[in-house]
Amino acid sequence: MNRTGKNGTENFGLPAPTPFERLARAHTLMVAGETAMAVALADSMFLNVSPSDARPKVILFLLVSIAPFAVISPVIAPFIDRIRGGQRMVVMVVGVLRALVLVGMAFELDSWRLFPLAFSALILGKTYAIAKSALVPTTVSHLDELVEANSKLGRLAGITGFIVATPALLLQKIDTRAALIMGGVAFLGATLNAYRLPKIAIATEKPQELETTELHSRTVVTAANSMRFLRGIVGFMFFHLAFWLRSEDAGTAWFGVAIAIAGLATLGANFVGPQIRKKMREPIMLFSALIAIVSAGIFAVWYNRIVGGIVLAAIVNASAAIGRLAFESIVQSDAPDANRGRAFARFETHNQLAWVVGGLIPIALNLSSRMGFVFVTVGALAGALLFVRAGGVTMKSRGGRATNQEHPLH
Repeated sequence: MNRTGKNGTENFGLPAPTPFERLARAHTLMVAGETAMAVALADSMFLNVSPSDARPKVILFLLVSIAPFAVISPVIAPFIDRIRGGQRMVVMVVGVLRALVLVGMAFELDSWRLFPLAFSALILGKTYAIAKSALVPTTVSHLDELVEANSKLGRLAGITGFIVATPALLLQKIDTRAALIMGGVAFLGATLNAYRLPKIAIATEKPQELETTELHSRTVVTAANSMRFLRGIVGFMFFHLAFWLRSEDAGTAWFGVAIAIAGLATLGANFVGPQIRKKMREPIMLFSALIAIVSAGIFAVWYNRIVGGIVLAAIVNASAAIGRLAFESIVQSDAPDANRGRAFARFETHNQLAWVVGGLIPIALNLSSRMGFVFVTVGALAGALLFVRAGGVTMKSRGGRATNQEHPLH
């Protein structure tokens, strides 16, 4: 039955949801499913297997997870962008596949096959993130609303994660499969909401010369490189904490605390980020995000305790959220003629690759807690120095065009 009336209102006198509201609903349900899955796996073989046994498996599957982003995305993504409703279809397929993966997990909780299923879930989650980045620009009325829209999605994700964690934990205590079923239902709900998104082609034409020039301006390239450093550090910190804390007393519990606090930090950053953007130039926001990680890293190296690592993880995640808002604003102002859906999908693909590469380092090198903190500090410092060397701190935008756009980097 058609619920939308002649005046664009649904039955019972309620206004029809906007495209962004439909995407927000799908995103909220995706996050709910991810939260339920994470809680369900907290007491499974996936986390209980010894670090020495898990390390080669995780390295293998992370390497495998690079393939869709490094090989398939450059070939398939342009084709999907040209299809009417292509990225919408990706979200729907991902939602169904994630639900099926959770069903598979329910039957393989004590089997080695849980590992490939868990990393299939990882790849699907990253694929969804890329599709979402492509869809957001198509759901706002004006491109000036783009940064605020992404900030809202970030806030929704943080709030949803904390709300869903409690019932998921209760179900997990009853039966791990119950939490997995909860996640599967949420993913199917996300699929149904994605079905009601507008059927829009992200990019029907190939990039024009002006779009290419804008996206290769010094401002955008410098900001994009900084975001890759930030996302790489996030991936590094996640796996460093996961393996380091496993060797500590109550390591799994500490890891859960670290993830929860990092989530709170990300939520807080998404709340204050738009306000910071009003009072600070975007390049300074990116530079400050990197410097904040350097400062927290120095503290963690000196303190070298679990609490120091958790604080560093929180700062890393908050800084990445602030940096993302700044980067989106830079692209919005300095590449006004670029197709935002195509551009953000491409940038997000690169960021996902950086996350995977960052995650491989602590697993392959088997770093101590202090050496891991040193890596984070040095990585953020290198990103900050490269940003300064490229002139990022003094970069400004004017009238929707980068003032330094006459120096494109191809």
